[in-house]
Amino acid sequence: MTHYDLVIIGTGSANSILDERFADWRVAIVEEGVFGGTCLNVGCIPTKMFVHPADLAHAASYAGPRLGVDSELAGVRWPEIRDRVFGRIDPIAEGGRRYRREHPDNAHVTVYDGHGSFVGDKTLEVATEGGTETLTADRFVLGAGSRAVAPPVPGLADVGHHTSDTIMRLEELPARMLILGSGFIAAEFAHVFSAFGVEVVQIARSGALLRSHDGDISRRHTEVASARHEVRLHRDTVAARRTEAGIELDLAHEGGTETVTGDVLLVATGRVPNADLLRPEATGVATVGDRIDVDEFQRTSVEGILALGDVSSPHQLKHVANHEARVVQHNLLHPDDPVASDHRFVPHAVFTHPQIASVGLTEEEATEQGLRHVTAIHDYGDIAYGWAMEDTTGFVKLVADPATGLLLGAHIIGPQAPTLLQPVIQAMSFGLDVARMARGQYWIHPAMTEVLENALLKLDLD
Repeated sequence: MTHYDLVIIGTGSANSILDERFADWRVAIVEEGVFGGTCLNVGCIPTKMFVHPADLAHAASYAGPRLGVDSELAGVRWPEIRDRVFGRIDPIAEGGRRYRREHPDNAHVTVYDGHGSFVGDKTLEVATEGGTETLTADRFVLGAGSRAVAPPVPGLADVGHHTSDTIMRLEELPARMLILGSGFIAAEFAHVFSAFGVEVVQIARSGALLRSHDGDISRRHTEVASARHEVRLHRDTVAARRTEAGIELDLAHEGGTETVTGDVLLVATGRVPNADLLRPEATGVATVGDRIDVDEFQRTSVEGILALGDVSSPHQLKHVANHEARVVQHNLLHPDDPVASDHRFVPHAVFTHPQIASVGLTEEEATEQGLRHVTAIHDYGDIAYGWAMEDTTGFVKLVADPATGLLLGAHIIGPQAPTLLQPVIQAMSFGLDVARMARGQYWIHPAMTEVLENALLKLDLD
């Protein structure tokens, strides 16, 4: 049994906590998989590295001809695209591990390659290739992340399906791909693979894609996606099997049942926190649902144990985990002067085509909460740059309090939506009202930001 001042479980955002201020702490890092966590290895970064060439491929086939440019997609060299992505990412992950193990700055850090789970009060058992190690510590940081999950469909476990963890490393592009799911992971991969020429069939239980988004955004995305690839809504997947023809899924709907076949199946039905794998109950750490329960200071129910990121947050977002890591870092160093996490206005984006970005309340949420509110929508096609792009699908939707003039939410679908959203996040975070935001500054003409300016001016305030 080895005792430490601090044990960190997970090497995503939690790995960024250590700096020179911890040089006199005895620290252990426990990592079961590759260094860098979900974002670096199977999430934000590799997916966006696939999205960019997918955007180029889509533009060649669709955008150019519409604007009088005779362009077409001549082909996609999938192995080169894939190897460019992981040829950069894999060395970064390995370099992170090597840095923690070998760099002189980390002489006080011990890395354990294995799965850690609690077996007693602040006592962690780590299963490694060489055996079992038992660690105790004054302080723990739980940053164990999340994992992909699949629904309990009979036969699904036996057909050799992919998740977001594995789909990006395919040996070759399939002719036809089935995507099970209607959330952001499914949306992004449907864009990537359909842009690369794969025949995509997306299957959703509900009547709309991205149904957690504002209703207008969800409806528009469903409409656009359905025009690009096959979308089957209101389908319950009741069985899966592998045949000579490929992977077959039986789908139930109001009219009966049907069968779809594909060469590859991507199950993109969400991720769950790895809290249960840590056995938090063994050390007295409380959970809420499937997450570690934390207060505003990222503290768990056990003194000295803090948590951050997907394992404890309802926001499975890297920028949230990074923010929480900074909070945890401060509170480890200054336990008598803690700072709180700020989760008031958490933005999120979907890098499909067109891109989507949101922050704050949807119109439906404002209504459900009984908040007096007004909304405004402005189309990309009604600004000069939108005319130049011949954009027919993008828009900005704003939700505001008519009495205070403060924005309650913003939802954008269209080119560069995440970038366009940033001024709204800033306004909401610092209490800038609609009138001052719209008229208290210049808006470059004819930049794309005019779509936001015009949406602000449309809001009917008191």
